[in-house]
Amino acid sequence: MHPALQTALLVYAAFINVLAFTLCVYDKRAAIKKRRRISEKTLFAVSILGGAALFFIAMLLVRHKTRQPRFMILMPLFALGHIALIVWLLISA
Repeated sequence: MHPALQTALLVYAAFINVLAFTLCVYDKRAAIKKRRRISEKTLFAVSILGGAALFFIAMLLVRHKTRQPRFMILMPLFALGHIALIVWLLISA
């Protein structure tokens, strides 16, 4: 893989994960303060697009969505899939 593509991939992965972490923490705070929440569709979309690793870490840190089996099962699976894909892309070139 071209070094510029590797860099772009890593920057994207970092960005989407930080975004997912931020959304999880924000949604938890909104829930506590009884404010407008972020939809589960949005949370899943950001996670599927690559943010599952830090989303899962944020879930555990702030204890958000941890009682929902679909989040507790799917987030680690998505994260493992994303990590495997990134590793494969970086070493297969």
